Amino acid sequence: MKGFRCTECGHRASKWLGRCPECQSWNSLLPDETGTAMVARGLGAGSSEPVPFDEIDTSQASRVRTGISEFDRVLGGGVVPGSLVLIGGDPGIGKSTLLLQVAARMAGKPGRVLYVSGEESQSQVRLRGDRLDIHSAGLLLLPETSLQKILESVERTQASCLVVDSIQTTYSETLPSAPGSLAQVRETAARLLFLAKSSGVAVFVIGHVTKEGTLAGPRALEHIVDTVLYFEGERHHDHRILRTTKNRFGPTNELGVFRMTAAGLEPVPDASRLFLGERKGRSPGSVVLPTIEGTRPILVEVQALAGGEARSQGRRVAQGFDPGRLALLVAVLERETGMLLSGRDIYVNVAGGVQIQDPASDLAVLSALASSLRGVAVPASHVVFGEVGLTGEVRPVARARERLAEAGRLGFRHAVMPAGGRALEPDPARTEVSDLGEALQALLGAPEPR
Repeated sequence: MKGFRCTECGHRASKWLGRCPECQSWNSLLPDETGTAMVARGLGAGSSEPVPFDEIDTSQASRVRTGISEFDRVLGGGVVPGSLVLIGGDPGIGKSTLLLQVAARMAGKPGRVLYVSGEESQSQVRLRGDRLDIHSAGLLLLPETSLQKILESVERTQASCLVVDSIQTTYSETLPSAPGSLAQVRETAARLLFLAKSSGVAVFVIGHVTKEGTLAGPRALEHIVDTVLYFEGERHHDHRILRTTKNRFGPTNELGVFRMTAAGLEPVPDASRLFLGERKGRSPGSVVLPTIEGTRPILVEVQALAGGEARSQGRRVAQGFDPGRLALLVAVLERETGMLLSGRDIYVNVAGGVQIQDPASDLAVLSALASSLRGVAVPASHVVFGEVGLTGEVRPVARARERLAEAGRLGFRHAVMPAGGRALEPDPARTEVSDLGEALQALLGAPEPR
């Protein structure tokens, strides 16, 4: 049954609606022209007969390392043959540059790499390659947008890796809709998935990000692919962050850090030193947080500013931190310490453009806020981490030992952290606290809670 489908969440409706009833997006329902052509063509991967689990051959699924350490990290150790990887990011963030470098590294490991550009000509891609000092006979360039011609080229060249830049410019001739439409994006992604699973070709596709920060096209695209990577970064910073949000072959929420240079993107193995490189040291409202991003600990600076005259409704602004979580923590700080915050403007920033989702950041944010309000700096040699509950209790967090080890490696001598950590030996360089009042007293000499 043909109808309408939401381009944001994939919700189907029998008639056009101005607003999607599922995700509440306006003007996002378009005619659904996907149909059932893919099923009729029988493009399934692998054998149609069931195979005993213990007899399945996994020798062809060994990872291929690209030699770009941070890229291999976010993928879980390298590229898995037969996988479909989606990379999204803002325009100009460096997606094409990164994948061109990856394609050049993978050429000859063990076969050719086909780089398909639907937005640039061969000469334009070559000019970028010259700037990146890329010289590889195993890297083939194809300026094409037709999906059928792309699949024919993969078969003709016997490529072991395919890069499609971008999926919004690729179209299937079997559908009448324009490139980038809901039906075309779904059809293209499905055909590329069948290609990857049936032939073992590793496929990378680039997806543009809308102004709302989501991948253009239906969210169902993220369910089709094996791995979803988001390229993040501020235009005024020279570093870029590649984050894993989905990975069928490795850990999720893994993070890779790159530095943008004239010669392309360079991996940054020591992210903690990068994010703390411009920290001034001891100043009110600044706290160092040892957070866990994916499989490794990283030290970041949490900054807070609380000021302005009290008024009926203060502003709550957060960059790199969940604004809803900030509002909750402000209410806890006001109740547990007696500080008057409801009418003050409060700003929180994670320096370096990092997005923090770690619950252990609660105590660092509250400590930075209290430090700004009291005008008392947290000692520069201290790190702070811990989850804070609604009643002001400080709860233990995972992987405390690794956080402490990373802090010690960078020269921090003391940690304020939750009590009751697993198998942690007593240490005079560690202050364990059970509630918010104890933590603020240890850091700022703050009074006990009311």
